[in-house]
Amino acid sequence: MTMPASRSADNGVSEPVSYDELINVPLASVTTPAEDAAALRLIVGRIARKLRAAKNVVGGLALSESSVLARLESDGPASPSALAEQEGVRPQAMAVTLAALEERGLVSREPHAADRRRAVIAMTAAGRKMAADRRSVSGQRLATAIEEEFSQAERRELQQLMTLLDRLSERL
Repeated sequence: MTMPASRSADNGVSEPVSYDELINVPLASVTTPAEDAAALRLIVGRIARKLRAAKNVVGGLALSESSVLARLESDGPASPSALAEQEGVRPQAMAVTLAALEERGLVSREPHAADRRRAVIAMTAAGRKMAADRRSVSGQRLATAIEEEFSQAERRELQQLMTLLDRLSERL
């Protein structure tokens, strides 16, 4: 028997199956790619939310602020318009996010080397420290959960799964 990714409610409207319903279905019964995708999205989303919550304990950044810091850390300095485009937000929304980060001393705004009318946003030392602290908190929480929850054999399975998930991420 397979578990549908959604079901019809009493009113005839289709609603998604909850994480608890999906997770309690034996894995062998989840056979279609659509069902696998629905289960994977629920599980990965749940993990991501919990890790984000752990990171937000450090610094109390809004999700948009956290995302911009992470992008600056990985990609380096960028213009406000490039950040807005990469984050999928309007330039006005990015201006608000950048103002909050600047006010906290986490990013700086410098004139563009070639065009002094344009600005380049970069992380400050305080921004780099904040990003490292946040990474450390969520990384430690994940490491502790893996250590406390999984046997050595299960950890080997988890490592194999990470290889598959990495391959999947490359395909998306």
